[in-house]
Amino acid sequence: MSSKPLDRATVERRLWNDLQSHQIGMLGVADQAPRHIQPMTAFAEPDQGELWFFSRNDTDLVRCIEDGSPALFVFQTKDIQACLTGDLVVRHDDARMDKYWNAVVSAWYPEGKDDPHLTMLRMRVADAEVWLREAGPVRFAWEIAKANARREMPDLGERAHLRFQ
Repeated sequence: MSSKPLDRATVERRLWNDLQSHQIGMLGVADQAPRHIQPMTAFAEPDQGELWFFSRNDTDLVRCIEDGSPALFVFQTKDIQACLTGDLVVRHDDARMDKYWNAVVSAWYPEGKDDPHLTMLRMRVADAEVWLREAGPVRFAWEIAKANARREMPDLGERAHLRFQ
C-alpha cells in the first residue's frame, strides 16, 4: 500500500458506487450463530448510510438477529475490497420491497412479494475498512516483480477506514 493520503470523499463515493453496481457480498451477525457469513444481495442507500437485503423470516440468519445486532458485510470487485460493519435489524418494508423487487430477487422467492415469510433486513453502516486497487494487470505484474527483487511490499493501491455515524 502507498503512503499517500486518501481523500475521504473519493473513497466513500467509490465504496457506495461499487456497492450499487455489484451488490453481491457476504453478510453475517458478529459473534452469534450461525458462525458463517452468507451470500446476500445488498441494496445500497448511500444518503441514509444503509444497506437493505431481502430474506425470509424463518432463516438461521434472521432468527439470530436481535434489534441492532452487530453485523458485517464483506464484498469485493476487481478494484475494491471492503468490510462494512453496523447494526442489523429485521424490517418488513413494503415500499422498499416494491422498489428493489426484480427478476433475480423473484427467482429466490417464488411465492412473490406476498410470501408470508418474506421480509427485509436493514444494516445501518457504522464504518468500513476499504482497500482500493489502483493497479491494472501490467502494473500488478511490475509491482510484484519489483517487490520480490527489492524484498519490499508492492504498491498496488490504498487502504482507508471510513466512519459513518
